[in-house]
Amino acid sequence: MTADSISPQLRPMHLVTYPEPAAPRLVTLATGTPVWLVTRYADVRRVLMDPRFDRSSLHAKDAPPLLVVPNILDNPDGLLNQDGAGHQQLRGTVQRAFTPRAIARWRPWVAAVVDALLDDLARQPQPADIVGEFTCPLPVSVICRLMGLDHLELARIRDWADHALSGGAHTADQVIAAMAEFGAFAGRLIGERRREPGDDLVSALVTAGDSLGIEDRHLVALVCGLVVAGHETTMTALGNIVVYLLTDGKAARTALAESEESAATAAEQLLRQVPLSEGRVLPGLLRRSVEDVEIGGVTIPAGSVVAVQTNSASRDPDVYPAGPPDVRAPLPVPGVIFGAGPHHCLGAWLARLELELGLHHLMVRFPLLRAEFTPDTIEWREGQLTRGPLRLPVSW
Repeated sequence: MTADSISPQLRPMHLVTYPEPAAPRLVTLATGTPVWLVTRYADVRRVLMDPRFDRSSLHAKDAPPLLVVPNILDNPDGLLNQDGAGHQQLRGTVQRAFTPRAIARWRPWVAAVVDALLDDLARQPQPADIVGEFTCPLPVSVICRLMGLDHLELARIRDWADHALSGGAHTADQVIAAMAEFGAFAGRLIGERRREPGDDLVSALVTAGDSLGIEDRHLVALVCGLVVAGHETTMTALGNIVVYLLTDGKAARTALAESEESAATAAEQLLRQVPLSEGRVLPGLLRRSVEDVEIGGVTIPAGSVVAVQTNSASRDPDVYPAGPPDVRAPLPVPGVIFGAGPHHCLGAWLARLELELGLHHLMVRFPLLRAEFTPDTIEWREGQLTRGPLRLPVSW
């Protein structure tokens, strides 16, 4: 089995499949590197939380090749690729801004962004593209406001993100050039906020980083990572969930419209069930064992590369009931779509808030929302690490 050989971006969503949860087994990356594929919920949680599986050793001198084309997740200076005390120090510069308590304070202005975008959508001639008018600009607008980047054009941010998370859509030279431009922008931004700090996340990062002696190269990687990660997952999830709600998942719309609380429960189930990516191994979910470790009855030798498949784990029949998600039922165990352990997604609570408010207000505002597409006519983003629709014509 070649882990990177599946390309469901060209298929309708309902035909996307994932490896069945099973014991860890060897597969092969496109680079020829063997990796242990971990698919069961308990095994995935174990790998993500066990310090004997780390990220930094993926960049050691003896590490095997993992990517045909580079991407932002492969940057050794990035937060994702730090471990131990250095990782905790760097993560601590931003973690306070993304606690549940901090996120709760942002609820009113996130709701205001949602409502303003829905107002704009309502003024469009029908059918309108809900991706271009809502599911894409919502998370971009939120992260830009948080980081004080409202002056940036959405197209520029999306171009950087498309290159940063390219899965084959761009050449290595194109990715390197785009990331150099992105990094230069972040470097200038850090200098500006150091000279004239404001009430934004970048200013707070610079102040905290300078007090801790964090090098600018790490701050640059952190700013770039936040811009991309701060909108990409939410944008993809929101677009894919809208596809589901207008096709196979129409029954879930009632719970989303009832209240923000019921929408929050429904969003957790939809995140678990609706795919964020296709079946390939994702670079951000790779780890390397620093010693022999037994996982799910299989001994994984020291120095091995391990890939966790969170989409498979989120459908593990030993943990979750089969069939469509029960959007009124809380998850029986913590979800793994945002990871777990020391590298658990920093922006998970912000993503949840945007999905909860976005889906609730959308269903309340447009109760008769209907698809002007079929699963077979959706044009998907190709050659990216995440999988989402390019456009979705809808009427109401």
